[in-house]
Amino acid sequence: MIEVSHLVKSYGAHKAVQDVSFTVEEGQIVGLLGPNGAGKSTTMNMMTGYLTPDSGTVLIKGFDIRKEPDKVKRQIGYLPEVPPLYLDMTVEEYLKFVASLKKVPIKEQKEEVRRVAKAVFIEDKQERLIKQLSKGYRQRVGFAAALLGNPPVLILDEPTVGLDPNQIIEIRQLIQELGKNHTVILSSHILSEVSAICDHIIIIDRGMVVAQDTPEGLSKTFSGKNELHMIVDGTMDQVSEALKDCPHLSEYTIEQAEEFVEVKGQSKDRRELFFYMAEHRLPVYQLAYENLSLEEVFLKVTGEDAVVEQKEEEEKSIGFSLGKKWFPKNKKEKKEPTSEQTEKLEEQETKQVEKSEKQEMKQMERAKEKKEQEGDDHVESL
Repeated sequence: MIEVSHLVKSYGAHKAVQDVSFTVEEGQIVGLLGPNGAGKSTTMNMMTGYLTPDSGTVLIKGFDIRKEPDKVKRQIGYLPEVPPLYLDMTVEEYLKFVASLKKVPIKEQKEEVRRVAKAVFIEDKQERLIKQLSKGYRQRVGFAAALLGNPPVLILDEPTVGLDPNQIIEIRQLIQELGKNHTVILSSHILSEVSAICDHIIIIDRGMVVAQDTPEGLSKTFSGKNELHMIVDGTMDQVSEALKDCPHLSEYTIEQAEEFVEVKGQSKDRRELFFYMAEHRLPVYQLAYENLSLEEVFLKVTGEDAVVEQKEEEEKSIGFSLGKKWFPKNKKEKKEPTSEQTEKLEEQETKQVEKSEKQEMKQMERAKEKKEQEGDDHVESL
């Protein structure tokens, strides 16, 4: 259905997307995860044709976005982070307008608008002005616009941003419903949202794909298959004594947890460990390999340090320094300004602001004098 191959996009010296590749099968709901500034929106904009990649290809249903952009765009319904709504239009007027932009035949527009309004549950809102709707309903209008023309692929950029908890639940349910008839790619940095909706996940960091799999696959890959968690009915002494010579468990720790004992360690044979504990008359209430949550996987493959480093690289690429001071970029060497240089820059900035204010005042006085003169001339002519 969708093949993204070796996408690259740069803004000056900063590479927003670096060699991104992935595939999406028909009928999947795929989550595009990553820290802020990781390259999610840039990737989606290249997939939809809003941005041209420096290199790489995007194929949607066999059509190349660079060679056949019109054919590709007919396959896509796109919902940007902020839907481009005309607030003074009614819902029906806006959807008819978008339908005409998508070249839906005039005779079919009324029925098509009715169809998408029903799909996103806004049939009773069609006569309302968009500016009178809540943010959740405005988001639904954006969904309806993306559905016009019945594209097989939906690309949604932060579809629940800024919504309250009830609205988020409604939009999640809507996406799951749409996923029955469409292939959906959604971008988000809200991990619980992606975990609740998506059946495949792609994690991007610093413009690169750092992990991709099903949620379960990611959990198993990054947790390690031999990490075992066991809950035993017994005392610390009894469990410690039994495990001292156990051949089925290594590198383990033992902790008292209320009336039970928790054991964590490495084991290649869970079945043999169970029978071993039974021989020592120590009932096992839980014996499971530990799986990381999506949040834990995300932190493991990106990490807070990665986000900080990404921010620093962006600042260096444009010659930015903290304190809202801007300094020219030096390609050979970038030196931090001294306190004297900073004071001098602040003084120059203050003088420039004062000069601009004085010029503005003079212009206002001249305009006022000119207006008064014109009034006097008019009186004299009468």
